[in-house]
Amino acid sequence: MNNSGIDNQKINMTIQQALQWAKHQLIDGESAILDARILLCHVLECEPVTLMTYPEKVLTEEQESQFQHLVNLRLEGRPIAHLVGYRDFWTLRLQVSEKTLIPRPETELLVEHALELPIPAEAKVLDLGTGTGAIALSLASENPKWQVLGVDYDQEIIDLAKKNALSNDINNVSFTKSNWFSDVDEQEFDLIVSNPPYVEQDSPYLNQGDVRFEPLTALVADQDGLEDIKTIIEKSRTKINIGGWLIVEHGFQQGESVHSLFLEFGFKHVQTVKDLNDCERITKAQWC
Repeated sequence: MNNSGIDNQKINMTIQQALQWAKHQLIDGESAILDARILLCHVLECEPVTLMTYPEKVLTEEQESQFQHLVNLRLEGRPIAHLVGYRDFWTLRLQVSEKTLIPRPETELLVEHALELPIPAEAKVLDLGTGTGAIALSLASENPKWQVLGVDYDQEIIDLAKKNALSNDINNVSFTKSNWFSDVDEQEFDLIVSNPPYVEQDSPYLNQGDVRFEPLTALVADQDGLEDIKTIIEKSRTKINIGGWLIVEHGFQQGESVHSLFLEFGFKHVQTVKDLNDCERITKAQWC
């Protein structure tokens, strides 16, 4: 009897084998393990617990092929968020695009400190350069009585933020196209927040990791990365209520410069805060 058909039959990988293969492809380490799990959950359309509960489950040929393709793209440096189409931030799942900055855990520090500020229970909040809507949506989700407005310069970005509001069922937030304050009406805000571009144009950081695939417009600013931050601080003075607060995220070496800019433009109670890596990450100040 000719058994060649049986002998040549391809045996697909199990979940456990797929994860082991991907881990070694991506170079062994915690990041590789996490990346592999995220990609495999995306392919299998399952929760992480499934990978641990059914390690012997065999992938279909299509699933195995799709997983290997995604791992190879990750090996090229493609961001995980772009490969799966979303990034989890705060308590939300946000769709991403190549036009927006991928939300980062460090930015949750800004959200955390914004939520602690002594502002009105029915505050008006403005998020400048909203991108995916990460900051605006996080603040709105925690305070249903706040009215949050997110702005960005590109309509496609605004449309993405609106989709994220809809998918997370957040109704007290709106998004509109505006280049910083250019199309923001005369209303005054109790809180203005921003994670603006702050990377220097010649920074080696731009050639590393995920940022290689992210838009320079969301990363780079002139004047050693401070141009947009300076504009925001200066222009905020006409848009913020007396007693209101402004918080900006910035680079880990920019704390002193940003602190000085706040003082230069008349803000009080200026405070720079470090992140979990002991890096200066955000500065907040009050308009008195």
